[in-house]
Amino acid sequence: MGYLFTSESVSEGHPDKVCDRISDTVLDLFLEHEAEARVGCETLATTNRVILAGEVRATEAAMPKILEQIEPRVRAAVADIGYEQDKFHHAHFEFQNYLHEQSADIAQGVDASEDSNEGEGAGDQGLMFGYATRETEELMPAAIHYSHAILKQLAAVRKADAESILGPDAKSQITLRYSDEGTIEGVDKIVLSTQHVASASTDDIRALITPVIADVLPDGWMVSADNLLVNPTGKFEIGGPDGDAGLTGRKIIVDTYGGAAPHGGGAFSGKDPTKVDRSASYAARYLAKNVVASELASRCTIQIAYAIGVSQPVSVFVNTHGTGQIADARLTEILNDLMDLSPRGIRTHLNLNAPIYTPTSAYGHFGRAAGEAGPGTFSWEATDLAAAITAKA
Repeated sequence: MGYLFTSESVSEGHPDKVCDRISDTVLDLFLEHEAEARVGCETLATTNRVILAGEVRATEAAMPKILEQIEPRVRAAVADIGYEQDKFHHAHFEFQNYLHEQSADIAQGVDASEDSNEGEGAGDQGLMFGYATRETEELMPAAIHYSHAILKQLAAVRKADAESILGPDAKSQITLRYSDEGTIEGVDKIVLSTQHVASASTDDIRALITPVIADVLPDGWMVSADNLLVNPTGKFEIGGPDGDAGLTGRKIIVDTYGGAAPHGGGAFSGKDPTKVDRSASYAARYLAKNVVASELASRCTIQIAYAIGVSQPVSVFVNTHGTGQIADARLTEILNDLMDLSPRGIRTHLNLNAPIYTPTSAYGHFGRAAGEAGPGTFSWEATDLAAAITAKA
């Protein structure tokens, strides 16, 4: 019989992704000025309005320079996405900034004490997951990987043509057919919804996007016309924050593994790397990917959990889903030996105290190439630990 599994992605112009982009733009701005800055930036975007809120911390010398650059950076980010609509235009939306100083109660739990051996504590309690699988060369689940790839290529097509019929807001969804043994047999359905200019018909859009999708998918995976659903509502002219309010952090399944693996409780965008919601999720992916890259397993899920103010994780769990060449308990010991999973240990190992986060805000935080968006970006996608894991096995 087999089974079906579906994942979706959303474009950089989706209202929630606009907010993720803005929040990570603000984060990178702070880190450009101060590597140890603290940022928890939330964004709301709606018709003709962008609002920032959250907690930040930087030195008195850096803060005035940062604050004067926030609004221009935010407008530039929205311009880069491509919003020049009457009711959401990068040059004309009303901008409000309600960022304020980080809570002293949180700061005292996170900052390392000079007379303490504990070091820097976790920014919050919580559990984080990482996952890797041999379904794709990128060691990502196939449905989410190709959903991202379709939208990323369509954005490139749109931006390359000043007269494009496509708008910035879009969604993709892929349903895969699996055998009983878990092997991919092909694509069952593809759904593509994209914002468009008023003059474009569904046939126009289908004619444009079909070859793009076919080019992205592996040979033999393209579906028939009946199984490619394009703008099922028939019209998608009003898009982005004008069509639906956006918020930071509402697309956490899109950001990670498309539902193919567990997800912790926290979103990523707008959070500096002292916040383990983000940094420990990156570490967990890094370790899981290196386990699979070492060929000691074909699938690997890792959970890491923390208590606020405590440096070392309260638990580390490794699950190779019956595919492991050595015991999962032994893998756990090896990974703990090879990487310091304290917040500072993660930040140091993966070089996270740098302005590298804007590229993560769309098309997934995982499954990218290390360094693909500039030096230091997607460092958690490197497989430089695989040989060491094998050596200790």
